[in-house]
Amino acid sequence: MKTKTLLTTCALSASLLSTPQGHAKELIHDADHYVLKAQHAEQWAKDDKAVDSKLAEFKKSNNGKPPNIFYILIDDMGYGDMGIPELNSIRGYSTANVNKFSDQAMRLNRMYTEPSCTPTRCAFMTGRQPYRYGMGDTAVDISGFGLPAKEVTLAEVLSEAGYATTHIGKWHMGDIKEAWPNHQGFDYAAFPIHQQGQLTIFNDDASKEGVAVSIGPGQYKETFTKDKWFRPDGSAMAVGVEGKKGENVREVGMKPGERWTEAKYDELNQRYQDQAVEHLRKLAKQDKPFFLQYWPIIPLSAPRHTTEIYNTPNGGTYTEKMELLDRWIGDLMKEMDDLGVADNTIVIIMGDNGHFTKYSPQSGYTPMIFKGGKGYTTEGGVRVDAFVRWPGMIAADSIVADIFNVSDFYTTLARLAGAMDKLPTDRLIDGVDQSALLLEGETKGRRDTVYIYSGNKMEAIVKEHLKLKVPEPGENAILASFYDLQRDTREENPVSTEIGAWGGAEFTRIIQRHMMRKKKYPDEPAAFGKPYEGIDNLRPETKAAVEAFLIKSKVHEQ
Repeated sequence: MKTKTLLTTCALSASLLSTPQGHAKELIHDADHYVLKAQHAEQWAKDDKAVDSKLAEFKKSNNGKPPNIFYILIDDMGYGDMGIPELNSIRGYSTANVNKFSDQAMRLNRMYTEPSCTPTRCAFMTGRQPYRYGMGDTAVDISGFGLPAKEVTLAEVLSEAGYATTHIGKWHMGDIKEAWPNHQGFDYAAFPIHQQGQLTIFNDDASKEGVAVSIGPGQYKETFTKDKWFRPDGSAMAVGVEGKKGENVREVGMKPGERWTEAKYDELNQRYQDQAVEHLRKLAKQDKPFFLQYWPIIPLSAPRHTTEIYNTPNGGTYTEKMELLDRWIGDLMKEMDDLGVADNTIVIIMGDNGHFTKYSPQSGYTPMIFKGGKGYTTEGGVRVDAFVRWPGMIAADSIVADIFNVSDFYTTLARLAGAMDKLPTDRLIDGVDQSALLLEGETKGRRDTVYIYSGNKMEAIVKEHLKLKVPEPGENAILASFYDLQRDTREENPVSTEIGAWGGAEFTRIIQRHMMRKKKYPDEPAAFGKPYEGIDNLRPETKAAVEAFLIKSKVHEQ
């Protein structure tokens, strides 16, 4: 781009990004939000008044209290896995309860997440894309890093606004103390330190079936093994822990010397389901709104021999567990009805990233609609099902095609909870307020751009229904691939000639504005520390695993 044009772009960006006088406390967003605001501020103001009116009416009818929030985040559930009976039928299983819930809810048909577990969960909790604080990668074993304490989570925001907060199930945002949910705003948390890599793959059952080759003692001949620390032993890692806000946690379900098995994995999942029901009952009895977060670990399950009977025509471990999870969700929805809290609770059910296609042979599934799955920045990796139910407030059985990013829930839920003044204004917040979309319907969205990162690298940009695969450094931008996602959902037929002639320059400006914003608000690293510090009852084998990790981490200093 010529110097004069670049200077003009910079001047325009500076104008758009300046904070209006008298609004020093406004949230700081990424560049393209202000491009939209410059065009739609008047309409947004009208929509905000309509939202405020509806929220005031609800609060008046709810004894002066804002709504409860129940957030269910399902692991590796791609688009079409649940909620669509026709796609159920094609794959040979049924998710009847989530299908019913979909009929009662609004389907966010263009929900974008991050490509894998950790970054999506971080984006939801902080309203900030994870590359901004070093959490773009997914760790599967002892790692010594996690979500920084200085990040302000949704749980902290809602807690400050008077909500009771509970987290049950998968967390996966680090194995250091400051990263855990009971130190990130939750009054109580029960969660596994790691994820399914340890829980259903790095165990003896999985090794025996060849799911994880040469993992665990006695599963291979050690004749030529020199490095005894090379292979992770899932049984030596800390597993499930529980604790209250600000306190140390305790490991449950494992005794010193005990081996982790797939049966224990099933027990862990059942325990979290039981605890979700238990805490829903407790929270419903309190005289204040609640934020209950339930993140199941299933449906991912590896070894087949632990499942005695396969009930679906599909016959895969994934689909069997998906039907089980569907029954559990049905139980939770019935419990809400019995407790009388369904009408004053926002319930969200969604996936954290695309289907784990690497394990598709075990579930009889490959992507049908989008290309790729978990770990990919194609639509199959970052487009998921998402349903939002709030009876009388959000239109039932509705579908919106406005773009929604998982980070938007941070700001939107804060708005619906009356906690916008609790959000941080000293950092860039990626999540935009989408409450008008939820309460007023399709076309009221406030986002038309998504930056798709893998780790710290931007790999794609979606603008409207167009997608750019970002060229590699040194690659001629003229050859960049553009996709029309409404015509080509699988990103197989670039329309670079048709789009690139005019879109190339526009996408270049989008990237430049984004990078200028990053320069003003630089990315920072994750938090680092000693793994498992803050667990009161570490097993001897776990202590040894930590010591081995610390030695391996420090050898470069010698």
